[in-house]
Amino acid sequence: MSAAAEIKGQAQANVPLPDYPADCRKKEAHAPLPDNGELASAHKRERGALDRQNARTDRCAEFYDNLQSKFGLR
Repeated sequence: MSAAAEIKGQAQANVPLPDYPADCRKKEAHAPLPDNGELASAHKRERGALDRQNARTDRCAEFYDNLQSKFGLR
């Protein structure tokens, strides 16, 4: 409960938070399936998209972990 009170107090302190990184809002599209049935290349592109999304998630998590530590929330 005291953690919630601390968060509420900090929110009421009108501390402006930085904008959420635009990169964190980006969505990766699924790799298109080829008409000729070449699934291996589609699978390779899909894995690349997933790798990019996972890296983005890590960057966004690090951004907000750092933000929380600056406010003493972590």
